[in-house]
Amino acid sequence: MTGTRPPSPAATPTTIASSALPPRVRRVLQNLYDHIAPDFITALNAMLVEFEQQLFKQAEQARNNHLQAQVFVDLRALQKHRTELVPHYMFGLEAELAGIRTPRPVATAASALRLDYQTLTLVEDAVMDQEIVLREVARRHEQRGNAQILMLGQRFGVLARAPAYDADTLPLGPHRLCQVLKEAATCLQLSLDAQLVLYRTFDHKVMQNYSEWAGTVNQFLSREGILPGLVYMPRRVRVQEAVRHPRDAADTHARPLTGWQGSASHWATLTPEQLNAVAGALTGSGPPAAGPHAAGAASAAGAVPGAAADKAPAPGDAAGSFEVLQKLLAIRRGGLQADARALAGAGGPPGGPGTLAQGAGGNPAGSTAPGSGGGASGPSGPGAGAPRLLPTPDVLNTLQAMQSAPLPARAPEQPRRTVQDLQQAMLAAARAQHGPDATLASADSDTFELLDLLYNEIEREVQHDAPAADMLVRLQVPVVQAALRDRNFFLRAQHPARDLLNTVAESGATWLGEEDVDPQLLQKLHQAVETVVETYEGDEAVFEDASREVQQHLQAAARKAELAERRQVEAARGKDRLEIAKQRAAETIESAMAEAKPQKFVQALLSQAWADVLTLTQLRNGETSGEWTDALQTTLEIVAATTTAQGANAELAGKVEKSLVQVGYHEDEAAAIARRLSSAEEDETTSRTELTARLKARARLGGQNEVKKKPASPRTPEEQECYDYLRTLPFGTWFEFTRNQQGDVQRQRLSWFSPVTGNALFVNQRGQRVGEHSLDTLAHLMAKGQAQVVTEDRGRLIDRAWNATLNALRSLTGRRGEAESAGGAA
Repeated sequence: MTGTRPPSPAATPTTIASSALPPRVRRVLQNLYDHIAPDFITALNAMLVEFEQQLFKQAEQARNNHLQAQVFVDLRALQKHRTELVPHYMFGLEAELAGIRTPRPVATAASALRLDYQTLTLVEDAVMDQEIVLREVARRHEQRGNAQILMLGQRFGVLARAPAYDADTLPLGPHRLCQVLKEAATCLQLSLDAQLVLYRTFDHKVMQNYSEWAGTVNQFLSREGILPGLVYMPRRVRVQEAVRHPRDAADTHARPLTGWQGSASHWATLTPEQLNAVAGALTGSGPPAAGPHAAGAASAAGAVPGAAADKAPAPGDAAGSFEVLQKLLAIRRGGLQADARALAGAGGPPGGPGTLAQGAGGNPAGSTAPGSGGGASGPSGPGAGAPRLLPTPDVLNTLQAMQSAPLPARAPEQPRRTVQDLQQAMLAAARAQHGPDATLASADSDTFELLDLLYNEIEREVQHDAPAADMLVRLQVPVVQAALRDRNFFLRAQHPARDLLNTVAESGATWLGEEDVDPQLLQKLHQAVETVVETYEGDEAVFEDASREVQQHLQAAARKAELAERRQVEAARGKDRLEIAKQRAAETIESAMAEAKPQKFVQALLSQAWADVLTLTQLRNGETSGEWTDALQTTLEIVAATTTAQGANAELAGKVEKSLVQVGYHEDEAAAIARRLSSAEEDETTSRTELTARLKARARLGGQNEVKKKPASPRTPEEQECYDYLRTLPFGTWFEFTRNQQGDVQRQRLSWFSPVTGNALFVNQRGQRVGEHSLDTLAHLMAKGQAQVVTEDRGRLIDRAWNATLNALRSLTGRRGEAESAGGAA
């Protein structure tokens, strides 16, 4: 490498050999530099080749001759100075390593230069873009290599004999590597636009595998004896449960949902042990529930715990769990038949003897399951032949033949096809092929029935006229096939068919507003559903491939929503700071007038014009600045000058006029107001009426979007409990608001709230602002049941539907158990 070493401050060593470091530290750093230098040189040379190609492409695609000429100027500068970039970069990198024991710059109040807002100027857009691009590159790689950067910070802290480095100051961290490039690139003499292209090329060619490269640096330092046993163990913060909403107190696993649509992956279900405990408690059979399983069974009567959702059951457990679901279905059928007999006035009391006797297939003996294949369409009477159980492969073949068939035409008021309708159509086709005695095996029949219950609950959560409703019907045959092939469909945490079913259902959920609908998502979902219908023959990868593009779109939409939300939050924070500054200005003026009250007109000028000066001073400089102290002193002088009989104070009038001009008042208005605020005498040059009219016509600072707040009424005990709970919620928590008397809800995301003013910002699924509430108003709505927090176990639509399905089974079986107890007591 050739090149002239760039100048550096005398206090900063530029080479490792010339640094005043201990011999061992200098040796380790020199070996490290020799180790990483070849990688950097190769990557930087490849970056320059790519950068030159990018400039040629820009020249070809330039919109006019002027832009093309500028690109050619950059190309000539690159060809002239390209051999200097790599040496300059390596010199800067070596200087970073050599200066690890140089005191790090610390911004202190004494050394920091005070900014004079009167001399502030606008920054050029290109300069701002330059900083934004470098910061974004560094931030992205910092997030990707967070663990490796933390360990590098610890190891370089040992070498520097100082506390651990953070990501911003780490010599080999992404921020410093980007800064070294910025300083080295000055030798190329490029335009700002070309520099931006260079930074992006550096991101792709040099920083592409930064996380893996940082791992190799950690391994090298470990071999050199620098913290050889260091490992990264993320700290798991225990969730604070000091304050919980009363409705969530019974569910210790319920955490607020904060992810965007499509980002959650949670399937609320019961573990095999819990299912066995529930069924054993209801039927009086099976192993007794004891220990932790008993606690899980007890909690099954309420909210379904989601702790077991993170792992799939073992094959043996899955088979046993499906048998327990069959047992619950059998108990449900017995209860339904007992209710029907009681209503008809025939048979014994509900739950009479014989209704719990289990047949060989798991159904109650002597009873026929609704839709199980043995209903009215099946053989009956003494002359009927013995039923012929259809093997599952034959059922799948029949469904496969039905899968590609188009849906029958449907009138707008006609109900859509249900899973039970699909089962009857499948049986009719199977009996036409295998004979009229063909019927389903109990396991297959129970799979149909569970899916029918699940689909019914999903349809309750989907808008009737949404495109998702038709897509759900279109998915019925592939989903039934997937469940018949794999009974884990109801128990597996990551079944691809269930994930696609949830994504389709959530695209038309009842909690979505009109502005939440994403036409592009609907188009991709339609393509995914049609792909599954056309190609699924038993391979789960078909569901995964169909969902992949949908998930990519959801992730891109979530990133866009986060950016939009970030802009809304920054705007809300700015408004909140303005509101706090205005409150502080009003308090300052009231405090200054505590002992002596000027005339009403002077008070109006103080609360309007001079309050704007105080507000802007507080926003720009803060309450600890000298400017704020001067403004307070001027306020006291104004009150003293307007409440005592003394002549006009020219010096005070000059200060007031200068301050008013700086906040945007016209010179004539500022002079007239200053004369009235610097003397207790009337100003003969300007009438009160004229000045009042000009002030009313003038827009107040921040008054465009100002909304007068109603004084908050005292909170009830329940509202106070909800208010305390709200202040513990993380930003990003989803809420459901009741929007009409029919109970329809709409989801909104709590993006941010101010602990000072209590203002809360809400956005929709796209990150767009949909409203603002105060925490008092929100607590009032929660206490009335018109707003509730969405928790993770009920965040996804399919979770809610499956919970409702299990609750329906438990409620029916529990009701039947109570009837049995009453009959035994009689």
